[in-house]
Amino acid sequence: MAHHTFEELAERIVYSDKYADSAFEYRHVILPKQMLKMLPKQYFQDNDTGLLRILSEAEWRGIGITQSLGWEHFEVHAPEPHILLFRREIDYQVKYPQGKPADLAALNRAKAEAAARGNGRA
Repeated sequence: MAHHTFEELAERIVYSDKYADSAFEYRHVILPKQMLKMLPKQYFQDNDTGLLRILSEAEWRGIGITQSLGWEHFEVHAPEPHILLFRREIDYQVKYPQGKPADLAALNRAKAEAAARGNGRA
């Protein structure tokens, strides 16, 4: 079995097409299964299920997930813990072409944390 670096695995993250209901648009993000083994323990729930907890924007951006502003990690697909579910307000980019101030602040925090880690990825 080939051993990949975290950066190589981040390049293999898969993003679903977007789908929507009347309030939110959604997408799921599929992490390479090997990547789960490389994530910090504090990113997982405390109950030994092996499931990720809900990640902050800085955390999910820090592991290599790249999306436009407004997305929030809101659920983990328990049968397949490497699948993360995201949502954002419907028409977010139309309503907030420059992004909401809180989302811009979260993005800037993620960039600062990435720079502090030395990987420059947010």
